[in-house]
Amino acid sequence: MRIVRLAVLGVLLVAAGGAGYHYRHEVAQRLGLGAAASAAEKGGASPAAAAQPQGRRGRLNPGGPVPVVITKVEKKAMPIVIEAVGTVQAIASIQIKARLDSQIMKVNVDEGALVKEGELLFELDSRTLKAQLGQIEAQIRKDHAQVHQARRDLQRYEELLAKNAGTVVSRDTAFTALKAAEAQLEADEAARASVQTSLTFTQIRAPVSGRIGSISSKAGTVVRVGDNSSASALATINQVNPIYVAFAVPQVYLPDIRAAMAKGDVKVNALIDDDHKQPGVIAFIENSVDPNTGTVTTKARIDNANEGLWPGQFVRVEIVLGVEPDAIAVPAPAIQLGPQGPYLFVIKDGVAELRPVVVKRTQNGETVIGKGLADGEQVAVDGQLRLVNGANVAVRPPTPSPAAAPTQAQPPRPAAPAQPRG
Repeated sequence: MRIVRLAVLGVLLVAAGGAGYHYRHEVAQRLGLGAAASAAEKGGASPAAAAQPQGRRGRLNPGGPVPVVITKVEKKAMPIVIEAVGTVQAIASIQIKARLDSQIMKVNVDEGALVKEGELLFELDSRTLKAQLGQIEAQIRKDHAQVHQARRDLQRYEELLAKNAGTVVSRDTAFTALKAAEAQLEADEAARASVQTSLTFTQIRAPVSGRIGSISSKAGTVVRVGDNSSASALATINQVNPIYVAFAVPQVYLPDIRAAMAKGDVKVNALIDDDHKQPGVIAFIENSVDPNTGTVTTKARIDNANEGLWPGQFVRVEIVLGVEPDAIAVPAPAIQLGPQGPYLFVIKDGVAELRPVVVKRTQNGETVIGKGLADGEQVAVDGQLRLVNGANVAVRPPTPSPAAAPTQAQPPRPAAPAQPRG
C-alpha cells in the first residue's frame, strides 16, 4: 500500500512540473519574449546578452560567421574644425532720425533698397533756414563795409597824429571801432556756418552702404528732434557687406583659437546650406568668458556681396584651426559606445577584435582617432552591431544605395483564386 502511495505522489509531481513549464512558456510568449525566453529556459544567452562583449566565447557562432563590411584605415590629411551655431549680425545697424524740427518734403529711396554711403534719402523743408542764411549773409556784407570804413578812419587818425594835427584819444577810438567791427564780422560768419550746418540736416544721406528697411515716415510727415523713441526713426540701415557672424565656442577651445590667430587669420566658413559656404576670418574674441555657460563669444567677418547671409539668420559655422597631415580617420558608424567609452571592431584573419579607442573629433561623417588604431588595420563599418569580441566574420561587399541599385522588373502577381460562394 505504501508503494502505491509513493507511485501516485511521483505522478502528481511530474504533472505539476509539466504544467509549470507550460505556464512559463505561455507567459513568455504573451510578453513578447519569444525566442529569448526559450533560449534562457534552455540555458542559452538572450539577444541582448549576446550583443555585449563576451571575450573569447564570441568565437562560438552557432549561426555561422557574421557578415560585415570592412574598410582599411589609412593616414590622410584632416582639417581641424570646430563646429558651432552662429547668428548673423550687421556690422552697423543705424537708425535714421531727423536732427531738426521740420517736414519731410521728399523721399528719394524705396523700402528695402540697397543704398550707398552718401546717397540722398530724405529731403526736409529748408525754406526757413535758407531765409536765415540770406539774412546773415547780408549782415556779413554790412560788416565787411564797416570794417573797411574803420580801417580807413584809423589810417587817417594815425596820419594826423604823425603831423601833430590829431590826438592820441582819437586814434585809439578809431582802433577800438575797427576791432569791434572785425569781431562783429567774425560773429556773423560763425552764425552763417551754424545755419549752413543746419541746412545740411535737411538733406538726410546714408551714413553707410547697406540695405534699408521699412520707411515709417512719408512725404508730408512732420518730424521732431525731441522724440527719442525708436518709433521716431525714419528708417534703419543695416550694413550687410561685409557682415558679422557671432557664435559661442566652449572655453576649452579658447587656447587653440588664440594660438591659431597668433599665426595669422583663422578661416571661418558660414554654412548657408549643405552646398553653399561663405568664407571669412575671425574678427575678434570677446574679452571675457560667460560664467553661466562656459563659452566665449566670437565674431567672424564674412564677405557678403551676394547677400547670402541676412541679419538675424541662424547658420552653422566651421572654424578651421589648421590641418592634421597624418590623421587616422574611420567612418563615423564604425564607432560604438560602451561602458568604458568608445570602441570599434578590428577585423584580422576573419576574427573580430573589440578595440577601445580615443576619439579626437567627428566631422563630415568621419571620426578622427587619437589612440588605439594603427595605419593599415581593417575595421568593421557595417554589421558591427552583431559582433562580439572574438566572433568569426565573413566579409561582404557594401550594400548599394537605393538610387544606385538597378531596378528589376517585378513578375506579375498571379490572380487570386475565386472563392466559392456559400
